[in-house]
Amino acid sequence: MLKKLTIAFAASAALLAATTSGMAQTKLKWAHVYETSEPFHTASVWAAGEINKRTSGRYQIDVYPASQLGKETDINQGLSLGSVDIIISGSSFAAKSYPPIGVTYYPYTFRDADHLLAYTKSDVFKELTKGYEDKTGHRIVAVTYYGVRHTSSNKPIKTCADMKGLKIRVPDVPAYLAMPRACGANTAPIAFAEVYLALQNGTVEAQENPLTTIEAKKFYEVQKHIVLTGHIVDHLNTIISGGLWKKLSEEDRKIFTDVAQEAATKATGEIKTNEGKLVDFFKQKGLTVTEVNKADFRDTVLKNVTFESFDYRKADWDRIQAVK
Repeated sequence: MLKKLTIAFAASAALLAATTSGMAQTKLKWAHVYETSEPFHTASVWAAGEINKRTSGRYQIDVYPASQLGKETDINQGLSLGSVDIIISGSSFAAKSYPPIGVTYYPYTFRDADHLLAYTKSDVFKELTKGYEDKTGHRIVAVTYYGVRHTSSNKPIKTCADMKGLKIRVPDVPAYLAMPRACGANTAPIAFAEVYLALQNGTVEAQENPLTTIEAKKFYEVQKHIVLTGHIVDHLNTIISGGLWKKLSEEDRKIFTDVAQEAATKATGEIKTNEGKLVDFFKQKGLTVTEVNKADFRDTVLKNVTFESFDYRKADWDRIQAVK
């Protein structure tokens, strides 16, 4: 009888421990729109595992790539709706909630990747991200370099004027539209997943993205020219929903932040390395790679597109320009 009671007690204790353990673990959703082969995804998966490890298994984070939980607009909305806890997304989408933070997408704001990374340590960055958090409740914990946005096309482009009448796919985000429209192009907001087909069947003649994206999405297969317009030094924010951020202890906030920043550094390093190899890659694939006078493009944008039209503040842009 005693043996049976001991076995029953041990079984009950094991069940209670398992139940308590299950209750103690919080499951979270981390979403983005990038392919599983891209550094943004692999770094996110690494971060999910690292947070699990550093919190002794208290958080299980499932990463949903390639728009599995919706397009970029959807996952941004999901932060407030509670359908997603952590996302990777551009400041251009954060600007829909807090316009001033989008000034970083005004064409030719950053000189290069190092200028962007220096900005993330500046007072103006702290002020803009705080403004976003005050408005939404969501916390930007890390920034990943996405790459410099260039143009691919089926017609040669050497000057801003050469883009007049060009049918180009551009994301439906005001700042992305600024350079092509200032140069006279006709823009089309085709869904990211449909761009390859649109280029292939001639619905559009051109698109703009970092070289790494042009390679990853194989746009080079249906384009003849890579034009190094370098109009936006792009980046992605790692954002934690306000609902989750409020629940985290100070200790856990530090773990989530530290890991997100380490993951961003990993992905940034990979992107910079990959980007450096791609001009030669595209040349080997038979594409013409053209350097342009960026000042020609920048001056046309500054002349035709005001900061106020986007609800940006030129004073913020001037402060970013001054960051060393």
